[in-house]
Amino acid sequence: MSYSYNLGPNESWGKGSVFIGPPPEQGESRVRRLEKTQDRLVTAPIEGVHTVHDVLLYASRTYGERKAFGYREIVDIIEEQKEVTKIVGGEEVKENKTWKYFHLSDYKYITFVEFKTVVSEVARGLLKLGVQKNDVFNIYAQTALSWQYLSYACASISTIVATAYDSLGESGLQHSLNEPECVGVFTNAELLPTVAKVVREVPSLRIVIYDGQASDAVLSKITSAREGVTVLSLDALRELGREQPSDIWESRVPSSDDVACIMYTSGTTGPPKGVVIRHSNLIAAVGSVKSLVGHHFREDDTFLAFLPLAHILEYVVELCFVFVGLCSGYGRVKTLTDQSVRNCQGDIKAFRPSTMIGVPALWELIRKGIIAQVNNSGTIRKGMFNGALSIKKANVPVLKGVVDTVVFNKIRQATGGRLRLALSGGAALSRETQEFLSLALVSIVQGYGMTETCGMCTVLPPDIMRYGCVGLPSPSVEIKLRDVPDAGYFSTNDVPQGEVLLRGPSVTSGYYKRDDLNNDETIFTKDGWLRTGDVGQWNKDGTLSGAFLCSIKNLVKLQGGEYIALERLESTYKSCHLVSNICVHAIPEASQPIAIVIPHEANLRAALPEEDPRIALGDLCAKPKVKALVLKECNAMGKKSGFKGIETLQGVILTAEEWTPENGLVTAAQKIQRKKIGQKFDAEILEAFGIKK
Repeated sequence: MSYSYNLGPNESWGKGSVFIGPPPEQGESRVRRLEKTQDRLVTAPIEGVHTVHDVLLYASRTYGERKAFGYREIVDIIEEQKEVTKIVGGEEVKENKTWKYFHLSDYKYITFVEFKTVVSEVARGLLKLGVQKNDVFNIYAQTALSWQYLSYACASISTIVATAYDSLGESGLQHSLNEPECVGVFTNAELLPTVAKVVREVPSLRIVIYDGQASDAVLSKITSAREGVTVLSLDALRELGREQPSDIWESRVPSSDDVACIMYTSGTTGPPKGVVIRHSNLIAAVGSVKSLVGHHFREDDTFLAFLPLAHILEYVVELCFVFVGLCSGYGRVKTLTDQSVRNCQGDIKAFRPSTMIGVPALWELIRKGIIAQVNNSGTIRKGMFNGALSIKKANVPVLKGVVDTVVFNKIRQATGGRLRLALSGGAALSRETQEFLSLALVSIVQGYGMTETCGMCTVLPPDIMRYGCVGLPSPSVEIKLRDVPDAGYFSTNDVPQGEVLLRGPSVTSGYYKRDDLNNDETIFTKDGWLRTGDVGQWNKDGTLSGAFLCSIKNLVKLQGGEYIALERLESTYKSCHLVSNICVHAIPEASQPIAIVIPHEANLRAALPEEDPRIALGDLCAKPKVKALVLKECNAMGKKSGFKGIETLQGVILTAEEWTPENGLVTAAQKIQRKKIGQKFDAEILEAFGIKK
């Protein structure tokens, strides 16, 4: 029997989480669960929904003609040429640059019934092409409605989806196709050239489906690469499906124990690992979200979807929103704001979401964008804004409502004016940024998850808004802490601390074709616990904090014998208004860390009004006074956050080069590649530490 939980009217979360079970083993804490599910973990949102296919059927019959998804079509791509003057090496250089902007249609919508119809067509088309039960079909495409057509179609016929970030190059795509021996791949027309380059090296691949307008040349290159490869547009696949009996897909519906997805992690410490996710894992995750935040959703709520669906956060959130009947509107990172489009509004204004999910990099970008606008608005308006923040922070009666209307309303209109629920996940969000945006824009709650847990470790319900914690245990997991003696993290500390271990129905059983990892007790214990490698601490209110304090692998002992947590430092220093991205680096011979920093160009130039605005950012980064300014502002943020002396920065290395998946300095999920960044800036790092090579 499946189990679900719903918070009753006027019911609170009580103690948050509670200890359960017998006394702890030596070196571990007792097990904790959400108080409301202490006797039984959630396994489903309601009785009768056991698979992703069940979610589709439930949503179709429950919400019918309600809007399910919104999308925009590209009307035109507009190119604008501008002459840019820069000072490079002391010399004035002029160059013509071309910027591309999208002209997009208004949002168009399909209903839940229409969505089910299209999924059925795609599923029947795949059956006609001979796709079998437990075959693996790769989705290498941008986040869009078409991604979901393929995903739900595969789920409905017991075909396994393997995910691939659309930013992957040839080698990454080849790995994600070859390891699971994919029989097919769905992609976008603009990504077909990359697919064409790897077809010959993927012997299992026999079907390529694409959306968009593809050139005859690239299609010919794919079909001629190897015999037996079928290439079809998504429209042609749907047409093929419509020719098949309407009930043919019903013979292939999955069971809860079937594998739904092989989701590849972002691979910060080596090749991506394929996490095996069963239907039962996903459904338990949906049940968790519904239990914790389902009572906050309204019928007219809308969700702006733009994060990669190849990432567990976006994947599970969209699955949950189909179940609860929210309308999801698809956007693109490049077209979110008005600045990146022409003859139309950006996605946020056009769609007017009430709900957004983002990673810290997005929220940091929004905060720094607001600060840049305030800095450029003049002394009086800047003073009004800062005064309004102080009033909101002090919770001054009457006045807080006035400043919301007079000062902050314009900021909220930039996101469509309806935003009321927001979640940050995927990494640590600094308290500074969470508090700033919660005062000026929308209350942001945090969650902690990983691919291996279907995103479900902890979530902070909006009912108990807190800063600096990642929430209550998910109703589908139980948690305990394991001591990390070398770093001084003990479950017996006044504030219990240690490595976070999880177990429950939303937790994976292992990695695809990786028995070496599945049998490794530093990852999966014999009694079913997943060791996350992340350090956390229990708070007195039953919430978990510091689950992003640091991964154990990123704890560094300095020359004084004390450990520092690199990720914790990064999350705080990244909130400095002069920082766009950062990698904190430390070595055992040092007394303090240093940081490699990509500056936030607009805010840096605003802080340096005496500098010629034509000076290239790279030349600006090389100036000692600029380094000194960034170091000073970062350490001021650290001091404000209560950092100890050994956690403050000894120096900074500034770089104008963006870190991208293409140059290998961040993963496809935008996580920094710490080792590769360290190798790239090896000489500068040694110099910053005063070490001769």
